[in-house]
Amino acid sequence: MPPHASGRPGPLATDPGLLAGFGVLALLVAGDLLADVLLTATYTSSAIVASMLTDARRTAVVAAVGVLLAFLMGYLRSDAGDMEWILRASLGSGLGVLAVVSAHVRDKREDRLRRMTIIAATAQQALLSSLPSSIGGLAMASRYVSATSEALVGGDLYEVVPTPWGVRVIVGDVKGKGIEAVQVAAAVLSAFRHTAGDEPDLAAVARTLDATIRRLLSDEDFVTAVIAEFGPDRLTLANCGHPAPVLVTDATTTVLEPADSTVPLGLGADPLLTLHDWPADGRLLLHTDGLSEARGHRGLFFPLDDVADGLARGSLDEALDELVAALLRHADAEIVDDLALVLIEHQDRPTS
Repeated sequence: MPPHASGRPGPLATDPGLLAGFGVLALLVAGDLLADVLLTATYTSSAIVASMLTDARRTAVVAAVGVLLAFLMGYLRSDAGDMEWILRASLGSGLGVLAVVSAHVRDKREDRLRRMTIIAATAQQALLSSLPSSIGGLAMASRYVSATSEALVGGDLYEVVPTPWGVRVIVGDVKGKGIEAVQVAAAVLSAFRHTAGDEPDLAAVARTLDATIRRLLSDEDFVTAVIAEFGPDRLTLANCGHPAPVLVTDATTTVLEPADSTVPLGLGADPLLTLHDWPADGRLLLHTDGLSEARGHRGLFFPLDDVADGLARGSLDEALDELVAALLRHADAEIVDDLALVLIEHQDRPTS
């Protein structure tokens, strides 16, 4: 990443743009001294190299030094009255100006992108309010893991709503990045909060969300989501193209795949509900594909099946912390996609 990508260029002595620019300039001057042809017109190509790696002001320093050396070397190596060196040096000056302008334009573009990313991240944090630690016979914990700085903010979402038919939880992921994804996530959460407590049929909740957000999306955009309804001993799932939840007990780990494949929200979702036992010692992990599709340095996907049994041990927070730690070890701390994790426990779970 260029030193100025964060808006704060590194120290002068270690700035790669300055080092590369002056390195190229030194090579050109050395070649000029050893060759029979004048290279003065190319001195400010060093500024073009610098502009790729540092900001406009430091690019201007390299360009200015290149122009000065071009005029000096041209004057010293030309015959009296020969004005060709002035033309060569002036041509190099033009290249230097272009390099500085190019760096300045990129600086402004990157600054605008940084500000938009900050706005999107702030909006996303405001949307993802903390889940209650206990509600309707359930204990809950959540984590939101941001991607590395090179990635834009995503549209992962989660929410919980108590209803007459049981506690309902949604976890979803908007296709795309940036402020547009956050806006769609806000629409999904708003529709879920208004619909979950009024509609007895969980599939109808999904259909309402689909109709609500369809007008906000282009033909190729969508939102994957899973909606869970928790009864005293029964778990109902409506899965709309989302990674399957994982049910963990002291004895078993089960991936709760949908009975039939269903398209995501925004593409005409009409999920077939699946019913599962909700045992007293059960924990359910809802997650976005930032977990299941995370890759290690060898390109291997994160082995969720191999570590899922650890979710049954310790407190909910401890279990999620260990899961995130395992993910970071697998990915060498380079997470390229945001992910949301929600771990839910039946509060009748026996204490050890």
